[in-house]
Amino acid sequence: MRIASVNAWGGALADDLLEWLPGSGADIVCLQEVTRTPGLAGWTRFADGERSLPQRADLFDDVRGVLPRHQAIFVTSDSGPVHDDAGRGYRQDFGLATLVGEGLPVVGVDSAFVHGEFADHVEWPVTGRPRVALAVRTVDRAAGRSVWVMQVHGLRDALGKSDTPARRAQAERLAELVCRIRGPRDLVVMCGDFNLLPDSETFGVLADVGLTDLVGAADTRTSHYRKPVRHAGYVLVSDVAAVQRFDILAEPEVSDHRALILEI
Repeated sequence: MRIASVNAWGGALADDLLEWLPGSGADIVCLQEVTRTPGLAGWTRFADGERSLPQRADLFDDVRGVLPRHQAIFVTSDSGPVHDDAGRGYRQDFGLATLVGEGLPVVGVDSAFVHGEFADHVEWPVTGRPRVALAVRTVDRAAGRSVWVMQVHGLRDALGKSDTPARRAQAERLAELVCRIRGPRDLVVMCGDFNLLPDSETFGVLADVGLTDLVGAADTRTSHYRKPVRHAGYVLVSDVAAVQRFDILAEPEVSDHRALILEI
């Protein structure tokens, strides 16, 4: 089973991302920063008090178009205003998408907010936006056990990626979700853009529920990211012996984040 995780950056590099995905060989694709504006295609622009970024109007639909035989699940963390090139305004949903190949049965789906609750913003805030985790359960028939693939887009803080009480609470909610859904023989994979440094106390909290990080201090950003701190994406597993291969892809660059590829 091949699992890919990448922060899709709202589809800012959509041409590259959509070209890469079908050939990635991923049985399960976990995408963070996914946009969804029903009935609208093309490009929009997102702006908060700090940044203004181009985003696909409906990246979720774009991805479903290139992976038509995958089972697609989208969960919204929050919504807010975006504008097209003509200045027309729309309400855009923002969240996580997990796509599961047709050869794998989806036998369970769960989600939980790990920071805040759903918000429909009048204007996008710079920090403190809600964060949700999405978990999908499938079956590894060859190994004869269930696999939970969880993903999260961790809390962003304009002050940096250091530990805060809010991030500690986020870690505890993630751990609670693991404990709530995991069966005694289930393999758990947790991935995503955690927005954390490698020495974060979050990894200790998750280690207490049996998850081991595979990324450590490796660089998980591409040349499109200009800041010096190169840490963001992580993959954790409940059974390191199940890992056949793990790669952090420097190329192709499909986002400002490197894609993380796990084979179990």
